[in-house]
Formats: sequence, structure tokens, C-alpha cells
Amino acid sequence: MPTNLASVSLPSSNDTQPDKLLCQGDWTLAGINSKILKKNFDKINRLKHSLLTLDASAITAMDTRGAWQLYQWMNQLSQQGTQLTLQGLNQEYNALLIDIQKNVEALENLPKRQEYKGLALLGKKTVDQLLEVQAFLQFIGKNVVSSLTLLLKPKRLRFSALVSVIQNTGFAALGIIALLSFMIGIVLTYHMGLQLKNYGASLFIIDLLGLAILREFAPLLTAIMVAGRSGSAFTAQLGMMKVKEEIDALNTMGVLPRQLLILPRIFGLTIALPLLTIWADIFGILGGLAMTHSMLHISYFDFLRRFPKVVPLSSLLIGIGKAPVFALIISNIACFQGLRVKGSADSVGKQTTRSVVQSIFFIIVADALFSILFSTLAL
Repeated sequence: MPTNLASVSLPSSNDTQPDKLLCQGDWTLAGINSKILKKNFDKINRLKHSLLTLDASAITAMDTRGAWQLYQWMNQLSQQGTQLTLQGLNQEYNALLIDIQKNVEALENLPKRQEYKGLALLGKKTVDQLLEVQAFLQFIGKNVVSSLTLLLKPKRLRFSALVSVIQNTGFAALGIIALLSFMIGIVLTYHMGLQLKNYGASLFIIDLLGLAILREFAPLLTAIMVAGRSGSAFTAQLGMMKVKEEIDALNTMGVLPRQLLILPRIFGLTIALPLLTIWADIFGILGGLAMTHSMLHISYFDFLRRFPKVVPLSSLLIGIGKAPVFALIISNIACFQGLRVKGSADSVGKQTTRSVVQSIFFIIVADALFSILFSTLAL
């Protein structure tokens, strides 16, 4: 413990200058006892002097902590209407106090953040969204150029990173995709089967189930699951690398982050998602097969014999064909939002949320456009 603590002596009744206070001791990080000074300050503040002279000649040491403490107290007294006169402060300590005062004034003079309301807020959000769209289009353009470069020089592609992405986004997701698809097959069969059973058309459940699973539910739900599972992981991984300045370090070492971090994720997910869609098709049909046998009493043999006759191969190909488009949407949005992380882990959370929400939204929009296109082409 320091022996020369900072303190402020109160005026005594015998003092010829009752409005003169003596600041003494070590006004340093080690010498300041906040509880002692607070008691001194509270007693002096209650006196409510109109004039006060602070004698700082007895201050034996002062650092930034002490100067900041003295400045805060002097500023508090000034706001109460007390006129202060500081005397006897060492020239070096006085320069430190003045420097703190200048810095505080500079911070106070900074332009305040403008608050937008009403139409101004709507306009600002619109401009922000347009700027984000512009940045996203630039991001896609750079990815296309880098992809074409890799096609000309495939040795630059990081195959180890590509295989790792396929394993993490594809192989590791087989379990959850199989379970989800199997349950969806059961649910669809149950609800459609009840209606068909009322009209004596139970056998047509095979037609409806095959078209629903292969064309729509398998690719759509698989993409949504991957967006929440792998897309969020892409954003969080790149975001943490941005926070830790690892991406800047790669640039410094001459390693292109796009070829090492972004393109393997895009290519890997584009390969893995169609395979996951086929996997979802299989378990979705198996779930429907089990439910039709249990609820509608259609034998496995009858189901499997009718299925290829009523469900065309084009339905399977259409569903698988959607998967690469969904994969490009998920991977590009996830990587883009990951690179937009700024400064803190809180930003990582926000951008990850934006990544998942935007991915799911644009997947549904793309699926709707596919439906309109296939309807127009009579597919």
C-alpha cells in the first residue's frame, strides 16, 4: 500500500482563507484511494462555495489517472457554479491536466450521430440496402473472375480445403438430413392420405408423394437445413477470422483469401448439396413408403412397382437441378456476410443472423421462380 495517498484537506475554522483547499499526496494510479477522495469531494461539494482556490503545491506525483480525477472533480464544481482557481501545480503536471482537458473538449466537439425518423429513416435504410446489393454484386463478380482463373490454372485450387468443406457440409449432415426427410415423408403421406382415403383414391398417394418429394420438398428443405447449418458456419468462421485480422495476415503473406477461403466453400457446397438432395429423396420416399403401408395398407411391392410408372424421371432431375443454384445462393451470401463483420464478436452474431435469413429468403424466391419457369415450359 502507498504511504502518501492523494487527499484534499478541508478548510478549518482557524484558517484565514477558508475557501482555500490543499491538494496533496501522490495523485497516481497507486496513490489514489477512490473511497477517501470520494468522501473528501462529497464534503467539499456540500459546502457550496462560490469561490474556491485549489492549492496543488503539495502534490508530490501525478500521472494520467490522477490528472483525470482532478479534472473530473474541478469540472463537477464548475457545473455547480463554483469559480475555481488552481495554483501551485507543477509545470509538468499542469501540462498533463491541460492535455486531458483538450482531449475531453475534442471528444465533446465531435459531430453527434444523426438520428433518422420517419421518411428519413426509410430513405436511409433503402440507401443502405442498395449499397449492400451493389457490394454483393461486386463480390459475385470477383468470385466469377477468380473461378475462371482457376479453370485455366486448376493447380491453384486448394483441394484439401475443398475436400474438408465437402466433408463438413455433406458427409457430416447425412444424419440430420435423413431424419428430417424421413419425417417429412411421413407427414406428407399422413395428411394427403387422409384426404385421398375419403374419396377412395388411396393409390394416388404414390403419385402425389413422388412429385412432392422429388420436385419440391427434398431440394427446398435440404437447402434450408444447409443454410442454417453450414451457411451460418461459413459466416461465423470468416467473421472470426476478420475480427482476429487473420485475413489481413494472409494478404500480407501474399496468399489470396478468395482462393483459400471463399472459392473452396462455394465449390464444395455446390458439389455437396445435390448429393444431399438425392439422399433426402431416398429417405423422403422411404418415410412415405412406411406410412402408406401402415395407414393405407398399400404393400411395399405395389408401391415400388407403381412409383417409376407414375413419377417421371424429369421430376428427379428438376429437383436435383435446383440444388446447385441453392448452393450458390447459400455459399455466396454466407461468405459475403462473413467478410462484412466489423470489429467485435457481436458483429459476428449479427452478420450470421443476416446470412441465414437472407439465404432462406432467396432460396424460397428462387424456388418460386423455378416453379413459374417450369410451369411456363410445361415441365
